[in-house]
Amino acid sequence: MSGEVFSLPGAATSASAIKLYARETAGFAERLAKTVELLQEAALDHGNGLLQSSSLGAEDMVITDLIARHKLPISIATLDTGRLHAETLALLPQIEARYGLKVAVYSPINDAVVTFVRVRGADAMYESLALRKECCAIRKLEPLSRMLEGHTAWITGLRREQSSNRAVVPFSETDNNGRAKINALADWSWADVWHYIATFDVPFNALHDQFMPSIGCAPCTRAISVGEDFRSGRWWWEDASAKECGLHATRVPELTNGASA
Repeated sequence: MSGEVFSLPGAATSASAIKLYARETAGFAERLAKTVELLQEAALDHGNGLLQSSSLGAEDMVITDLIARHKLPISIATLDTGRLHAETLALLPQIEARYGLKVAVYSPINDAVVTFVRVRGADAMYESLALRKECCAIRKLEPLSRMLEGHTAWITGLRREQSSNRAVVPFSETDNNGRAKINALADWSWADVWHYIATFDVPFNALHDQFMPSIGCAPCTRAISVGEDFRSGRWWWEDASAKECGLHATRVPELTNGASA
């Protein structure tokens, strides 16, 4: 599986993501019902130990909307790596205004970032895969370990269609730290995600209207072109098999002091 492929206007710089992607497909109502059931069961099973780890991407905004719409007692948190787009961070006040939900924000350890930038350079991620992963470890993996500390389960927006690396994403799994990981949208299509967003007027990152279906840190994200797959705009200078930061590896590293994985 090579990931979703999109046909986009090559000369355009923006377009409505809803008009481009939103389609009601066969079985959507059943997939939605299953997702709601998974979230409800997870809330019952884990109580305060359950957390939505949100990237603020389209999938995670759907999950946040479902949490609010069904009044589920699930806390929400996100990572601010220090290199996010302004459009991504703009969603935080929108979520609070729309849903009355506060999103906890976890940032990397400042000293670790300062040291990395001083020694490796601000744009070291372009120099080698090892340096890119070191940057991800400091800015993402270490804060994630703090985010998940004390929790027994976390919810993600992973979908099987996103890439070949994610083609076998289960609805529920156990990471190597013993936490349950609920991938509530595992069988949703990109059309499903945007159909839900359109139907329920869910807030979404304005960069999705600029042909960025998968959005990470600003230096590591670009718009995709005609015929490119879903994640081709992430770490586009690397081999396709390397396009993961480690957040969704089977094991979530328990890092300290910003050390790299």
